[in-house]
Amino acid sequence: MTSLGTDRRTLLRGSAALTAFLPASVLVDARPSAAATPLRRDPFTIGVASGDPAPDGFVIWTRLAPDPLAEDGRGGMPAKDVQVGWQVATDEAFTDVVRAGSSRAVPAWGHSVHVEVTGLEPGREYFYRFRQGGWRSPAGRALTTPAYGAAVTSLAMAFVSCANWQAGWFTAYRHLADERPDVILHLGDYQYEGPGNSFDRAHVGGETVTLADYRRRHAQYRTDPDLQAAHAAAPWLAVWDDHEVDNNYADEVSEKPAEQAGFPARRAAAYRAYYENMPLRRASVPSGPDLQLYRRVPWGSLATFHMLDTRQYRDDQACGDGYKNCPDAAAPGRSLPGWQQEQWLLDGFRDSTATWDLLGQQVFFGRRDNNPDPAATVVSMDAWDGYAASRDRVVGGMVEHGVRNPVVLTGDVHAHWASEVFRDQDDPDSGIVASEFVTSSITSGGDGYDQADGQHPWAAWNPNLRFWTNLRGYVSTTITPSEMTVDYRCVNYVTSTGAPVFTRAQYVLEDGARGMQQTSSDPLMAVRRQAPSDARIIADTLREETGDEQG
Repeated sequence: MTSLGTDRRTLLRGSAALTAFLPASVLVDARPSAAATPLRRDPFTIGVASGDPAPDGFVIWTRLAPDPLAEDGRGGMPAKDVQVGWQVATDEAFTDVVRAGSSRAVPAWGHSVHVEVTGLEPGREYFYRFRQGGWRSPAGRALTTPAYGAAVTSLAMAFVSCANWQAGWFTAYRHLADERPDVILHLGDYQYEGPGNSFDRAHVGGETVTLADYRRRHAQYRTDPDLQAAHAAAPWLAVWDDHEVDNNYADEVSEKPAEQAGFPARRAAAYRAYYENMPLRRASVPSGPDLQLYRRVPWGSLATFHMLDTRQYRDDQACGDGYKNCPDAAAPGRSLPGWQQEQWLLDGFRDSTATWDLLGQQVFFGRRDNNPDPAATVVSMDAWDGYAASRDRVVGGMVEHGVRNPVVLTGDVHAHWASEVFRDQDDPDSGIVASEFVTSSITSGGDGYDQADGQHPWAAWNPNLRFWTNLRGYVSTTITPSEMTVDYRCVNYVTSTGAPVFTRAQYVLEDGARGMQQTSSDPLMAVRRQAPSDARIIADTLREETGDEQG
């Protein structure tokens, strides 16, 4: 397959240019809500969320859906505008309301509400809620970021990926909510596009193709109380991967050639539904099959989040995708994030003054060769291994611009991994430039398993690979000016409810020191099932990463 990308899709659309063309539904309407038409059923069935924090505010979100699984994707809402009131307070009891207003939820945008709250104090906690008629939403918690360049003593950040409704219960989201971090990064595969055919929690409907399909699928996921709790616990920085649209798609190239003719329309529907269901700013309002998602979020002087979109602008996977020994994958003209986003990232490295530069992105960054024969490197065409020149340019930018503490945060692969990033991926002696921490899935892959030594079989010939477990979970971090502590949080099972959470391993990065140090490991907390063979581990890895388990 050849890429159908054009320069049009790689243009970064600034928020100022977009504002003049925005539908009224996504702009804050400050008129009082007294004239709002009351609804007969609770419209807040899929919860609330906040996201994209700034020093003076954040986005607060809800979507009205009294019947969230309605087949037409409209959530049981009438075909008319509905006024929704909102409040932001400094306390959970809402005795000190500091901002309030109302916004119109309109049918064209799925009756979603995106309020960009401003005028707040930097670096503090707030609470928010919505009201429609006599109905009141649950309350959510949000934070503003510290003032630009302000000193910050500590940041609690967690990141997650890959929640397949059909693979298990979202218990890990509940444990994450209980931690109440300052910010949560979702690194892709928020939902899965496959038809309903497995587990006790089958997807409603067939494979998602139309706008109604995607709206309904988002709504089904949002009915989960554990996911709602995670959204309400902290602001999110969300980026997508592939399953929000279609497994392993690349730019405007679908996974299956037979589906190519209708793919641009399918992508447009998926992107629109994604915007409608995420706490995103006006800069991300989609235009047909395009949506501006990559962005930078500073956290005072302590950290800068570079949130990447490695799906929308990429060149097509080389050699027909999968794990291959493919010389074409190293072609210098190929890019995973697309040339404009790649330059945007390098510019961010050049301009950064943060102690920690954190790349929130989707697919494995470091080397993972599945072939022990050094004469033939066999790697994933869907990850950075399949775009070697693009990765070299990013790593080179870290070195050239003297990035103080570059850290890569990754999702996608349904297992916890820790990996070092070498200056030359073929030469471990070339020196460590960055460290990569990969979160397991929330549920994708089903009940996992663990190895006492925390090693994947590939680590024997991939010296960058430091840790692995196939348990489900998420990653929690504590970031200070002197160090970054990384906890691999795990649950033993997801095919039944109530699994406890524990820290399987902990790593620490020290400011200015390249390479991670393991500070704890606790395999005894894991349920000891029969240890799988190396062949089973490798087969599971390959199956999950090519999307075969999606259902």
